[in-house]
Amino acid sequence: MLEVIKRDGTKEDFTTKRIFEAVYSAATDAGHESDEAFTTSDSVTTKVVFKVLHKGGDDVPVESIQDDVEKVLMSSKYKDVAKKYIEYRSERDRVREGKSQLHSAINSVIDRSDPALMYENGNLDSETLTTQRTLLTGEVAKVFADNILPKSVVDAHEDGTVHFHDKNFNPLQPYTNCCLIDLKGMLERGFTLGGASIGSPKSVGVATAVTAQIIAQVSSSQYGGTSIANIDTVIAPYVEMNKQRHLKIAEEYNIPDAERYAVERTEKDTYDAFQALEYEINSLFNSHAQSPFTTLSFGTGTSWAERLIQKCILEVRVKGLGENGVTAIFPKLIMFIEEGINLKPEDPNYDLKQLALKCAATRMYPDIISSKNNRDITGSKIPVTSMGCRSFLSVWKDPNGEEVLDGRQNLGVHSLNLPMIGLESEGDMDKFWKLLDEKCEIAYKGMMCRIKVFEGVTASVAPVLYMEGAFGKPLQKDDKILDLFKNGRASLSLGYIGLAELAYYMFDTNSVVEDRNAYDFTLEVAQFLRDKCDKWKKESGWGTSLYSTPSEGYCSRALEKCKVKYGVIPNVTDKDYFTNSFHIDVREKIDPFTKIDLEAPFHWIANAGHISYCEFPDMTNNLEGLEAVWDYAMEHLDYFGTNTGADRCFCCSFQGEAVPIGNGKYKCPECGNDDQQKLNVCRRISGYLGQVNQRPVNKGKQNEFSVRVKHK
Repeated sequence: MLEVIKRDGTKEDFTTKRIFEAVYSAATDAGHESDEAFTTSDSVTTKVVFKVLHKGGDDVPVESIQDDVEKVLMSSKYKDVAKKYIEYRSERDRVREGKSQLHSAINSVIDRSDPALMYENGNLDSETLTTQRTLLTGEVAKVFADNILPKSVVDAHEDGTVHFHDKNFNPLQPYTNCCLIDLKGMLERGFTLGGASIGSPKSVGVATAVTAQIIAQVSSSQYGGTSIANIDTVIAPYVEMNKQRHLKIAEEYNIPDAERYAVERTEKDTYDAFQALEYEINSLFNSHAQSPFTTLSFGTGTSWAERLIQKCILEVRVKGLGENGVTAIFPKLIMFIEEGINLKPEDPNYDLKQLALKCAATRMYPDIISSKNNRDITGSKIPVTSMGCRSFLSVWKDPNGEEVLDGRQNLGVHSLNLPMIGLESEGDMDKFWKLLDEKCEIAYKGMMCRIKVFEGVTASVAPVLYMEGAFGKPLQKDDKILDLFKNGRASLSLGYIGLAELAYYMFDTNSVVEDRNAYDFTLEVAQFLRDKCDKWKKESGWGTSLYSTPSEGYCSRALEKCKVKYGVIPNVTDKDYFTNSFHIDVREKIDPFTKIDLEAPFHWIANAGHISYCEFPDMTNNLEGLEAVWDYAMEHLDYFGTNTGADRCFCCSFQGEAVPIGNGKYKCPECGNDDQQKLNVCRRISGYLGQVNQRPVNKGKQNEFSVRVKHK
């Protein structure tokens, strides 16, 4: 008897029932009445059976039978039925492929067989059960996301041309990306967390303790960076409360020099409060099994309490964590630099800038933002703090015409693999611009999918964000949240990677520093992308803007996709990573001032996100030199970071830069210690730091670390 070979290799007896039912379903879907559908199905089934039997043999693959059904329908007068049958078959194939992908994805986590997945995020410890659970659910979410996204978006992501970031969160669920928490509003109003009602704090210690809990809750309700802007001005009132309480105690007990007593006690209270905040953030884990990616900014406050907060934040960081004084990864610290506040010796906070220089020389943070240039780029009267490592918002005004920063957010990023587009164009400029335009439109289609997932969603989905005020506007549980993101209040970002490698390929060069035509081309490409974002924003009302992608995991994935498709191309795909966004190739031997000059224009073009940083040798004994670079950066850039040796050896107390020995491992250059448990190796992964010997990063980043040139 004739048997059918199923897709899994098993066999079953051949019957006409499934052929008849499939054609009947297609006919009814095409709008045919039941009698006509029955007649059509009967006729097609008879012809298909004849074809199958005519081929001979004892068995037949199921795909062959389906092909015969298609051919019979296409040769008949029922072209509409054929179309429905083909659509049905295509959908079934897609579902089956999804199940296969799902099985493969689950196995890759269980047996830890995919290093790119295990080390995609330097903020995840892939060894732990909680992380593996998170990775497992994320891989399942990615497979299901592919079934709801447009095919062009899925295909572009799969071939590596347009990367749909964080597909394990959005679009399957209404997660936002990163935000500026409205901490000031939450502390002043009070709020509820986990059923516990929390009133406005009455001391700095309680204020920072509550802040840590807010950070943990917010971080668990989204998937990106959680930033608190101007924490010096936000927490200052609670510092003053401590001082007033100590003054009252001094008066009550007749303590001599009450003012001095109150100041000294408050200084200790504030230091302890911010030390506790740092320890708590570094020991917290959110529901995604990550340390909350937290950023604190400061620098604009000049009052006694505001200055004290800045001083304590920096002193706590300089001291380090634990008895070995290791470098804290979080919170990321950002200091605003502004003439008249802290830029020059005559400024009231210049002493804090000196402390910040010492901190950066030993701990890499704080990064610095030029208040002047930031206002020019964002249009905001108040300098804008980045959300996470580099994502910026532009000015937005509420219906009353008031500028609003806190409580706003980003909804997601889609990045273009620029070297891939260049390779596809085969170096033809006209073809390149056409392809770039096409890929931009695919990315925009993906952006709109991120919007769609919020339709109909109510505030109850994430109470801390929408009901308790973290997103700035407390809503009722049944209020729709989509309006909160409209008219540019939230941003949607188009990112890009490998601008340097694109220029190398298109101009057959190995340096955008020496080849001015290649460099000018990179500016032209970036401006093209910015113009696209401005056009979309004007047409749609959504806050589309250009982002300089940090590319932690994508730097390796994008390269591998190009290498598989186009092979090893000198200076393009002959290494393990693509260069971060607009950055000058880390292998270029240039001084920091030249690097700043070359990267500066991109800060104004990429309004949704940017950062520049330079690699330095040990600068602890040359703070004057570091300050000269800082001052130059603050005149020419918006956002700048200092990369210096911040590693520690617990065997010999070495402080500096450990030596890579392969496979993500390091050794001490002084005593030769290569026990990774007795080393703390800290590197700037992209815009943030990571303990890269404890939580290994992907192969591409490891390779990039090893070739970074010091800018002297």
